Amino acid sequence: MKHIGAVQAVVTAADEFDREPTFAELDAIAVETPLIEAEVELLDVQISLLDRPVTALDGRRLRRARRKVLTARRDLTNQAVAETDVAA
Repeated sequence: MKHIGAVQAVVTAADEFDREPTFAELDAIAVETPLIEAEVELLDVQISLLDRPVTALDGRRLRRARRKVLTARRDLTNQAVAETDVAA
């Protein structure tokens, strides 16, 4: 009978992918949270419209969700540009 064992280096990998996020990475996620939430909301609306015809109310929900994503992207971009200008 042959025994199959895992190679210890693979099981307990200590590379950069096998670690907790740093505080800087968590801060970056926190900054992007409004955009992430807006994109999730847009995806929810799009999924709800996959298997049925779009009504006027659904069209408004879809447009509102798209505008929310665009607004969040604009705000995030403006914030990044403002931080770059301050750093320069």
